[in-house]
Amino acid sequence: MITMTVNGKPAEIAVDERESLADTLRKRLGLTSVKKGCEVGECGACTVLVDGEAIDSCIYLAVWAEGRSILTVEGLRGPAGELDPIQQAFVEEAAVQCGFCTPGLIMSAVEIVGSGKKYTRDELRKLISGHLCRCTGYQNILNALERIVNETHKVVGK
Repeated sequence: MITMTVNGKPAEIAVDERESLADTLRKRLGLTSVKKGCEVGECGACTVLVDGEAIDSCIYLAVWAEGRSILTVEGLRGPAGELDPIQQAFVEEAAVQCGFCTPGLIMSAVEIVGSGKKYTRDELRKLISGHLCRCTGYQNILNALERIVNETHKVVGK
């Protein structure tokens, strides 16, 4: 049994000691924003925040989440279901096509914005270099990130 906080709510779950956090979140908690792409920590589709830090949940064991706070895209919704400003920037900048990589990129963006630092476009490019996207060509994703890091806002789910 592990106890953790997921999207602001306590969760106690029986897990196999070999189970990834991605599997726990998807299969046991139904949080399907957590995508399984490469399953070796190279594509970024499974990115979630653990205690505010972006991690590849496919290579992070669920047992390591004991006592930790996990945030997924589902946890970004506002009280009335509204999109987080980061999600809204992705929509407005057309940074979403098939959507497979989008949740992981958004979670990395939450960490980036949460740092409170301003970044250049080149710095943002490096910060998302662990994410693979086959649809967008990254330009619109960078537009969304550039826009959101230069705006002052509060992440809805935090």
